[in-house]
Amino acid sequence: MKKIVIFLILILVSCKESNCTEINSKFTSYDDAIEIVKSTDFSVEEKVNTDSSWIDSIEYYSCDEASGYLIVNTKKGGSYIHENVPIHVWNEFKNADSFGRFYNQNIKGNYYLDIN
Repeated sequence: MKKIVIFLILILVSCKESNCTEINSKFTSYDDAIEIVKSTDFSVEEKVNTDSSWIDSIEYYSCDEASGYLIVNTKKGGSYIHENVPIHVWNEFKNADSFGRFYNQNIKGNYYLDIN
């Protein structure tokens, strides 16, 4: 019985790889960055499904509730990740009348994730 309890505790603890304050921003690829961000525990984790013609969903992850990572998932299965996106930009994005227009005018070209 003790082994089962320890096993269950290990499963629960390992659901999220690490705390957001421990995240390493030097990612090896965009896919690596997305995987690490999604498997890290953040104080703000939000996902919005959209009615956009090309954006399937948008996700926001923030450790300090000031800025964070933005992931844009497309209908074709691709994803874009952006770093240091202010939470006020996230709030405007998730409430935008046109997700594609907002992305192109306010996010694309303004927030980058550097891959080393």
